[in-house]
Amino acid sequence: MAWNEPGGSGDKDPWGRRNDEQGPPDLDELLKKLQQKFSGLFGGGGGSRREGSGGGGIGLGVILAGLLAVWALSGIYIVKEGMQGVVLQFGAFREITGPGPHWYPRFIQSVEIVDMNQVRSVNLGRVPDEALMLTQDENIIDIKFTVQYNIKSAKDYLFNVRDPDLTLRQVTESAVREVVGKNTLDFIFTEGRTQVAADAERLIQQILDSYQTGIAVVKLNMQDAQPPSQVKDAFADATKAREDRIRQINEAQAYANDVLPKARGRASRMVQEAEAYRAEVVSIAQGESRRFSQVLTEYRKAPRVTRERLYLETMEEVLGRTGKILVDVKQGNNLLYLPVDKLQGRAKGAAGETPLDAMQVAPGPDSTAQSPGSRLRDRLRSREVR
Repeated sequence: MAWNEPGGSGDKDPWGRRNDEQGPPDLDELLKKLQQKFSGLFGGGGGSRREGSGGGGIGLGVILAGLLAVWALSGIYIVKEGMQGVVLQFGAFREITGPGPHWYPRFIQSVEIVDMNQVRSVNLGRVPDEALMLTQDENIIDIKFTVQYNIKSAKDYLFNVRDPDLTLRQVTESAVREVVGKNTLDFIFTEGRTQVAADAERLIQQILDSYQTGIAVVKLNMQDAQPPSQVKDAFADATKAREDRIRQINEAQAYANDVLPKARGRASRMVQEAEAYRAEVVSIAQGESRRFSQVLTEYRKAPRVTRERLYLETMEEVLGRTGKILVDVKQGNNLLYLPVDKLQGRAKGAAGETPLDAMQVAPGPDSTAQSPGSRLRDRLRSREVR
């Protein structure tokens, strides 16, 4: 029967208690008891119930305020010059922060600090799989190189590729193989090393930009390029022969640069001397022809006088170059000519001189060093003056 029906058991309530007992538990009392327990744990025990309740509330507030202050201070971070802060909210990109102090709510957001000015490097060619490459002329070359890079976009560097360093290694190896495959072995060994490195660097940057990696290539350095160890001796001999060939070509070119200008100078001088000789001979011939014409004119006017004069001048010229003695024979019309120089030459030849020396003609007292043509011109000039 119901608990409030007449004649029923009116000493009980729905909670199973008698009427003289208390009702349902009071929530306020429960809260107070909890506060007292906390205050007892943190030094708030003793005193009356009212005093204990007030001290526990103050201690809990202080604790909560301290925790809040620690949480707020833990979100302060400073970005240095040349760096960028990448703010993530629940793991997703939110913003980029520049140099200076910043704050973020911890446990809600996180920050990645990225150094934008740091130059990083990746070395390749330390293992055979990376170092051995095939050239255009189907030769194998062993190359070692280093790639230096920095970060130009922190967002792309952190989010667009899973492993930026591994991506850079694979891109670099692919680009270098492509460039090496377009050039010959001799070109890479000699003057083409700088060009190969520049072409590979440009191709690497194009591929990284297409992947949006946020990486900027600073420099590609080709540290070493040599043939494989199995054929290194043969390549060394070929290299030495090539160097000897270049050296000999340079020496020959230096000799040619020394000899050719001298030969050209001598040839030019000989040509100029020949031109001067030609001009001199032509001028003398023209002068002689003009004088002969003048003599011919005089000869036609007085042939006999001119003949005698020419005869006398010729005899003067001939006899003037030889030693001679003229003997005037009395009561005679002839002069005896004794070639004294010939006689003296024979006497000397008999004394031991060579026949050639004995036949030489000694110059007379009136002899000169002029040529016959010059003496003839002088005589013609003297006749013109007369």
